[in-house]
Amino acid sequence: MKVLLIGSGGREHALAWKLAKSPKLSKLYAAPGNPGIADHAELVPLDIDDHAAVATFCLETAIDLVVVGPEAPLVAGLADRLRASGIATFGPSAAAAQLEGSKGFTKDLCARYEIPTGAYRRFTDAAEAKAYVREQGAPIVVKADGLAAGKGVTVAMQLDEALAAIDDCFDGAFGSAGAEVVVEAYLDGEEASFFCLSDGRTALALATAQDHKRVGDGDTGPNTGGMGAYSPAPVMTPGMVARTMKEIIEPTIRGMAESGHPFTGVFFAGLMITAKGPELIEYNVRFGDPECQVLMMRLKSDLLDLLHAAATETLDQVSAEWSDDVALTVVMASKGYPGAYDKNTPIAHLPESADGEKIFHAGTALKDGALVATGGRVLNATATARTVADAQARAYGLVDRVEWENGFCRRDIGWQAVARERN
Repeated sequence: MKVLLIGSGGREHALAWKLAKSPKLSKLYAAPGNPGIADHAELVPLDIDDHAAVATFCLETAIDLVVVGPEAPLVAGLADRLRASGIATFGPSAAAAQLEGSKGFTKDLCARYEIPTGAYRRFTDAAEAKAYVREQGAPIVVKADGLAAGKGVTVAMQLDEALAAIDDCFDGAFGSAGAEVVVEAYLDGEEASFFCLSDGRTALALATAQDHKRVGDGDTGPNTGGMGAYSPAPVMTPGMVARTMKEIIEPTIRGMAESGHPFTGVFFAGLMITAKGPELIEYNVRFGDPECQVLMMRLKSDLLDLLHAAATETLDQVSAEWSDDVALTVVMASKGYPGAYDKNTPIAHLPESADGEKIFHAGTALKDGALVATGGRVLNATATARTVADAQARAYGLVDRVEWENGFCRRDIGWQAVARERN
């Protein structure tokens, strides 16, 4: 089977690494890819914003499946263009991708289908949003409605913080994503990420993870795209997974189908496990980054089988098997991230990885034959072990062997789970 993978981040490197292990894969292409992905795929210089060019490449190369990694091409309708050309595609239509592309759309769906989530209001006027925030008080959550690369959410513990977040959105800090603002109730509990495949009719539960959004140790500092993750999430017991499927995922699949936008691809449900049970924080319509990295390290099944089944409405014919081991990844980022940072800083050395270890490339490039850091989040040092503490130790062992002067990372990824193990 010939596969084209769209994307260039750590998530896509993890997908490429896992797809390359499939005995059914005959050829893997990636656009635009990165130096890590190049170890597993042939990189092709496609402009992924030019949907017609992507479709033409697929037809001329006889691609059997396109796997779209990032959210932006999905929201922009790449999957629609490919399917219109008869190309099997893993990823939702533009209409279904509104689950991530518009937080207001998702909240309205939750209200219509009684999916548990925080109370909310939508605003296109800053003064009205501020009046509502003052009326509700803090803590409260302010979100840019559209795609903001994981940075458009403010969990405001103080009223002034919420008011400033509203100003940021309407003053253009997140571009067009902040033209509408969703203000919602603060949910108290423990966050978890839940992943599930859908072919529009059938749901296949995958696995759980926990992300670390804040840039600093002890969950301090501003939100980022994610500074590390581990899988599985201890808070997601079998009972909690069953409730999540029944109360959140299945009504969403039903609701999207009834709305005329059947969802095919992966649901990435950001959950808050509250005293009442699982409540939806938000949906993403692609694998998480860096959650994907830990999921791929634990997945025992053939990823190509699973993604192809989701793309061809045959999900009821496959199952997913997982290792009992814990996987943990540490994001190495450029100093200054999530603010301004220097680009093209040299990465002098990456260590060899033992079994159960892998460094995924997230924001790298080759310049004159040398590896450089081009992004905010640059490398994902990932490892597996029987316990979170051991996986953590292995991952940080990899980090400490990377030679990159401009890099930094959190030193406490997995701290909640390690504390659980000690108790």
